[in-house]
Amino acid sequence: MIPEFPVRVSQALGNERVRRNIRRTMDGLVLKRHKAFPDEHELAVLRRRGKLIRGHALAHLPDLLEELERNCQRNGIQVHWAETAAEGNALVRDILRRHGADLVIKGKSMVSEEMGLNHYLEAQGIRAVETDLGEFILQLGDERPSHIIAPAIHKDRVEIAQRFAAHFPEYPYTEDIEGLTAIARRIMREHFGRAIAGLSGVNFAVAETGTLCLVENEGNGRLCTTAPQVHIAVCGIEKVIARLDQLPPLLTLLTRSATGQPITTYVNMISGPRREGELDGPREVHLVLLDNGRSRIHGDPQLSSTLRCIRCGACMNHCPVYSRLGGHAYGTVYPGPIGGVLEPQLQGLDRLGELADASSLCGACGEVCPVRIPLPALLRRLRAEGVRGRQGSRVVGQGSRRKPLHRLIWTLWRWVNAYPSLYRGLTGLGTRLRWLMPKHLGPWTRTRSAPALAPRSLHELARSEGFRGE
Repeated sequence: MIPEFPVRVSQALGNERVRRNIRRTMDGLVLKRHKAFPDEHELAVLRRRGKLIRGHALAHLPDLLEELERNCQRNGIQVHWAETAAEGNALVRDILRRHGADLVIKGKSMVSEEMGLNHYLEAQGIRAVETDLGEFILQLGDERPSHIIAPAIHKDRVEIAQRFAAHFPEYPYTEDIEGLTAIARRIMREHFGRAIAGLSGVNFAVAETGTLCLVENEGNGRLCTTAPQVHIAVCGIEKVIARLDQLPPLLTLLTRSATGQPITTYVNMISGPRREGELDGPREVHLVLLDNGRSRIHGDPQLSSTLRCIRCGACMNHCPVYSRLGGHAYGTVYPGPIGGVLEPQLQGLDRLGELADASSLCGACGEVCPVRIPLPALLRRLRAEGVRGRQGSRVVGQGSRRKPLHRLIWTLWRWVNAYPSLYRGLTGLGTRLRWLMPKHLGPWTRTRSAPALAPRSLHELARSEGFRGE
């Protein structure tokens, strides 16, 4: 059973090693992003264009998805629709079983994490092997990613070396990063050589041409999508865009915002299976389009902006809360500010509404989002809906976080402030009995002094100076 959120937060704050590793990486990514966008005017223009491209796609989402399906099928890509994660898992399982695959090699895919695909396939007797280096390291310890771009940022090289030594004792122990990478490559090559099927995520799906765009730095994504006989791509329905010429600005925003790179090492454009006369590529390409609550989010005029996200992770990198906790404290697939907005909508405020509270509302996430998602406003919206329903809203779990004690307190507060005589009487009584004020007020006074009531109220001080108000 996953511990409650406050417990996970306490555990994260108490792990100095993890906090140090995450802080070092976050500082580096923030600096790289700053250097990648030296011209503020250019960045503003790019962000505005990115927002418009993604906004246009969401405004025409049903039509674009149908266009994507038609053009993918014309190119020879088989398209499957999954309303839920369970349906998506079953579709992937059926494709693998038809080909007799007991092994699937995986490129990085947050949607497959959302589906819980690895554990599902394992229960079905099919082994899923992560080939992204960070994901591979975490899979050895049965861990979730801590970050959507750099999944193993909470690990240092000593921890990774010890994990490799425990799982691969046939290789000599090393803490050298290049040496550890070489070991991982040798192990993965064996899987690349015998896997019948490969699975990947999708960064953008172009409706106009039926093209699946996948960006990566390690080359494992290209191997997963070309070496096996079958390629399965899993994709959230919101990843569709209208035209191919909209890709360059989005790729510029994605790579510079994520890692500070002008462009990733590999940009894969997949438009179909191997054709006659071609020497490589899969014989079959399947695209699984996952809804899993996205249509419900899309139906809300304000919250639909959540779906503009291009999964760059910039909001996490700049978030003072995430940078101190790391991703595991959230207990969800998507952590940080975007997780605090997306996950409660996907799973309900009654289950994950507290994630919206894991924010100082400093506004940094909204300032750096490359597609201008108003994350602070969305966090405030979800906080409000957690304690008070909103007519016409489709967010699951509205009002579930409203506690009877809180309701009583605010009702009393309203009454006191509605009647001046009652207000004056209670404040006067409070000043006389100020010595009863407790010295410890829960977490607030762990690092602060308890507030002290003044001996005399403001009204009394004013009257003593001769002021007589109306």
